[in-house]
Amino acid sequence: MRIKERSYMLPDGRKITIKSAGPEDALKIKLHREKVCRETHFLAREPEDGPWNLEMIKARFERVANDDREFMVDAYLGDELIGELGITGVGPHVKYLHRAYLGMSILQEYTGEGLGSFMMATALKQAKANGYEQVELGVYSDNLIARHMYSKMGFKEYGMNPRAFKLPDGSYNDEIIMAYIFE
Repeated sequence: MRIKERSYMLPDGRKITIKSAGPEDALKIKLHREKVCRETHFLAREPEDGPWNLEMIKARFERVANDDREFMVDAYLGDELIGELGITGVGPHVKYLHRAYLGMSILQEYTGEGLGSFMMATALKQAKANGYEQVELGVYSDNLIARHMYSKMGFKEYGMNPRAFKLPDGSYNDEIIMAYIFE
């Protein structure tokens, strides 16, 4: 599905457009993801994993744009995609239909500007309207800024997957499992 378009003002007065990306935005999504994974180790993918597959991105965003419950909340500064957040159902089976998974990335130069909180609030409101009862995510244990923002938004830590990520230097990082339960 596509969310209703809205705006967010950065503290310096620049206007960010919040909207859903579709298959027509596949190249922007590909470039954004490749840039973000070069900026930080907080994504599951490394630059060494190779380029993102443009056709797979198009197909995925075509499916999401036409889905009744799944959606994207993307942030654009002019034509540049600077942040994306996706809500995806955990599974198609009846016992999973109440659960959604959230993934999020924002270019580093736009973190700490309130944009992530705005995108998250937009996504949580839409997820509830779409019938989800809880939203789950995984976050690197050393991503303290994201963990703080998720906690501030109402997510609770409920578990940890030890050594979930092995970094290129051979070190490991734990994954903190968090959930937001609508009440």
